[in-house]
Amino acid sequence: MIFLIFGFLLKKMRNQTKENIKRLFKQTFNEYITDYNQLPLSGSSRIYFRIKSKNRSVIGAYNSDKRENEAFLELSEIFKKNKVNVPKIYAEDLKNDIYIQEDLGNETLFNRLLNTRKNNDFPEELIETYKKVTEQLAELQIKTKNQIDFSLCYPRNAFDRQSIMWDFNYFKYNFLKFTDINFDEQLLENDFNNFADYLLQANCNFFMYRDFQSRNIMLHENKIYFIDYQGGRKGALQYDLASLLYDAKADISEKTRNKVKNHYLNFLNEKFSIDTENFDKYYYEYVLIRILQAMGAYGFRGLYEKKSHFIDSIPYGLKNMNEILPKVTFLKNVPELKRILKLLPDSQKLKQIMTENKLKVTIKSFSYKRGTPYDNSGNGGGFVFDCRFINNPGRIERYKQLCGKDKEVIDFLENLNETRAFFNSISQIVSAAVLNYQSRGFKDLAVNFGCTGGQHRSVFFAEKTARLLRENFDINVELIHRELS
Repeated sequence: MIFLIFGFLLKKMRNQTKENIKRLFKQTFNEYITDYNQLPLSGSSRIYFRIKSKNRSVIGAYNSDKRENEAFLELSEIFKKNKVNVPKIYAEDLKNDIYIQEDLGNETLFNRLLNTRKNNDFPEELIETYKKVTEQLAELQIKTKNQIDFSLCYPRNAFDRQSIMWDFNYFKYNFLKFTDINFDEQLLENDFNNFADYLLQANCNFFMYRDFQSRNIMLHENKIYFIDYQGGRKGALQYDLASLLYDAKADISEKTRNKVKNHYLNFLNEKFSIDTENFDKYYYEYVLIRILQAMGAYGFRGLYEKKSHFIDSIPYGLKNMNEILPKVTFLKNVPELKRILKLLPDSQKLKQIMTENKLKVTIKSFSYKRGTPYDNSGNGGGFVFDCRFINNPGRIERYKQLCGKDKEVIDFLENLNETRAFFNSISQIVSAAVLNYQSRGFKDLAVNFGCTGGQHRSVFFAEKTARLLRENFDINVELIHRELS
């Protein structure tokens, strides 16, 4: 009964919000709305809507956190005055927790990364984009620092001791506690305090974006725009660069990170005469606390709230952490934290959670004589590829007693032009589906290959597809040859 009442009130609230935003749009533009859609939810509680009329498209935002709204609007005005590319604010109604901002489209830096990247390498054009992003970041961090009333920043006006301890404990209670690693509470708390002291020795008098990652950077009309900076505060330069370059699922190579970092430091030195040696002294320590804060988010949103996207980020976060630990010179002064971080990648409990969370692709070969396979996941189907148009090796005497896993049959099929064309199409279709299913948190995908006897062609393509997916995606693949079994 309580859940029904809560659901009713939530629906009523959303309907009221929708009407409030529509009213604000009409008051602002005096235009008839032709389309109104809620955008997918992200990690925050903010709700966004795309509103269209004949002449324009804008984004309506609802956020019940009034102080966060005030911080966002105040920062937006200051950034605009300093010619930093952020969305225009067209109208606001803070009494009803809403505002309307510029629609910057759908392409984030993360989308560009996924669509441009090939074989895990960064093409030069993508590296150049990242370099331009860091230039604009530097402008934002330094030019605006003396114009911001940091007392308006929320929930903290600076990345101070309390903020740092919040991040350490966010990691401890929302991530570390979910693992099977034992630790000494007091020793770890001592290490957190020592680490905080060290971080605060850096120059902390700049604007710190706080969540400067590829999904908060929009690419619109050949320009770079920043969004979601309402958590900004006074802090160190190092933190934002760490957020960008160690963004977990961006999975940036150390070689590329160094190129972008060096460009950023050169830009700081040439344009703002910043002491880059001092920057380097504390850089990897700030990288580490950013990674720990992110792991806390993966734990809270993933392990606690069961959101698959965040669980998927855990192995990337662990990989980033492993790569930088040897470079964190202060780690020798925090022995309990150092011990814990070295043990994290081997946590059996974490491995089990990550394995269970992965997309499972079930690939089956079958004979059409016995009908298409049943989908045990309960999703009712999946892909069914008919291989019967391919020349059948089963009609050739020397292949009759063999199957699609035997070298002779593989060589025969590989030499057929129609085999290569068919598999090229299959690989594109299935790969696109896997990426889509992973992004949407789906857990099961069925891919079936059928031929006359379920022995040669279907087995060959099932084996080839399983190998493709295992080599290119972090998923679970189950391969079943129904007729061979």
